[in-house]
Amino acid sequence: MADQEVTLMKGNEAIARAAIRCGADAYFGYPITPQSEVIETLAALKPWETTGMVVVQAESEVASINMVYGGAGAGKRVMTSSSSPGVALMQEGISYMAGCELPGVFVNVQRGGPGLGTIQPSQSDYFQATRGGGNGDYQVIVLAPNSVQEMADFVDLAFTLAFKYRNPAMILSDGVIGQMMEKVVLPPMKPRRTEEQIREECPWASIGRVGGRKPNIITSLELRSEEMEKRNLHLQAKYQQIRDNEVRYETQQMDDADYMIVAFGSAARISEKAVEIAREEGIKAGLFRPITLWPFPSKQILEMSKGKKGILVAEINAGQMIQDVRLAVNGSIKVEHFGRLGGIVPDPEEIVNALKEKLL
Repeated sequence: MADQEVTLMKGNEAIARAAIRCGADAYFGYPITPQSEVIETLAALKPWETTGMVVVQAESEVASINMVYGGAGAGKRVMTSSSSPGVALMQEGISYMAGCELPGVFVNVQRGGPGLGTIQPSQSDYFQATRGGGNGDYQVIVLAPNSVQEMADFVDLAFTLAFKYRNPAMILSDGVIGQMMEKVVLPPMKPRRTEEQIREECPWASIGRVGGRKPNIITSLELRSEEMEKRNLHLQAKYQQIRDNEVRYETQQMDDADYMIVAFGSAARISEKAVEIAREEGIKAGLFRPITLWPFPSKQILEMSKGKKGILVAEINAGQMIQDVRLAVNGSIKVEHFGRLGGIVPDPEEIVNALKEKLL
């Protein structure tokens, strides 16, 4: 592969190609619509022949997340991907990894639910992703791409954050971005780390007594309540550090805006056009796009909301991120919701109409 490659591809394919190029050691996954192209692309590219990256189709989502758990425990850059029902099955393993402070990357290309729902796009896993998803007081770093380019870019970013904080990181996408095609500049090739580099970078990893080092025990179990509390307090302090340092967001036309549209992922992509249409009609609208859904840009939304006449939260769900927006502004400004369900992707005009009906 060339150092830099510009190609037309699907978002799911961008995930797979970026994983190879950013030095991933392994991918463990299971096919499910609308993200099956991730494992299909990896199987077609055969990275085990070029970079040594392991690719395994597990027998289930439960098996794949536990393979990620094991690989992460050895300090490897490992990842998986799935869609909503499959990610639900992975929650126990993700909780275990958070409790053990293990880095790993998970991709959720969301579809509609609950249950098996539909194979069409949705953003209805926001609560699951941003509230931990499994048992216990834990958090997962959540990145929300709104383009195929960001699908590629966020793989390396997710690995970087996961290892920086020894914490699971999720790329929360959806069927729109997973399936649509755009031009992508793929990241430069990064060599996989040597075993010596892994030992230096991951002194916590369980890789045996290599070089005379003592063995590490990786577990989330602690039977003594006082010790478990200490561990939990340590995790909470780490989560605060992430909140302080890793908030990411993007704004468009907010300087003179009277109304603020808050949206993430594909809904933000659609809202860009809604802002354009609104301004053509004389309505000064602007867009605030959270890129990190956790940590959530609460302080930034509060600051941006000052002097505005209202906020419309546009989501492809029944109303989930709106709760975080309302908490951020704490009643200082009117906040309304617009969403579509069942896998229906809204048109920009629908968002503009909702803005008029709910806030003007």
